Amino acid sequence: MMNKNKRGITLFGLLLGILLFLLAVSVSVTAVLHCRAIYYADISLLHIPETSGYSEELIRRNYDVLIDYNTIGYEGDLSFPDLAMSDSGRIHFEEVKRVFDLFAYMALALAPVCAAGLVISRRLRSRLCLLTGGVLGLAVPALLGLLTAVSWDTVFVSFHQLVFRNDFWIFDWRTDPVILILPDTFFLHCAILIFALVFLLSILMLIFYKITGKKIISG
Repeated sequence: MMNKNKRGITLFGLLLGILLFLLAVSVSVTAVLHCRAIYYADISLLHIPETSGYSEELIRRNYDVLIDYNTIGYEGDLSFPDLAMSDSGRIHFEEVKRVFDLFAYMALALAPVCAAGLVISRRLRSRLCLLTGGVLGLAVPALLGLLTAVSWDTVFVSFHQLVFRNDFWIFDWRTDPVILILPDTFFLHCAILIFALVFLLSILMLIFYKITGKKIISG
């Protein structure tokens, strides 16, 4: 009976650790999506007005519409105030919205589940979930970061091929000029920030893992 209880607590800790990692990822993706300051900074840093031929005011206006569209709970079709959009472009943005909505809903759903799980873990005097979530949160971004450093283009293309079952993500600037204001380097910056946020949250998990360990020993 004792061994079964230990196995059950271990399994619970591992599963909760995975959920904590997924929560860190979903929160990080959602946070970076809605941090418009990243793009605003890149407008100047990447010289987007010069490379696109559009004014900064127009660029900001259309980008804001895109982010509003990808906000959870937004209802309605995407319509850029100044830029044309093809049918394939519209379909792709609908698919992108579903992906971002998934991360947002996942964050909302996992937050109370993980909170309850942590309360249970504390009562069980188990810290495995924090160790599991922390290690995953360090290992996965480190691996993806390494792949990104080796070849961002390969990671970028592979991600789109994995997530989307069509080639609508390959934009033609003549029919979907929005691609002119969304350079690949901007997405690279977003990926780096997502990795960094997951990494930071994982460090916090490991800090709490160590702190709670001392309390258990002293208690």
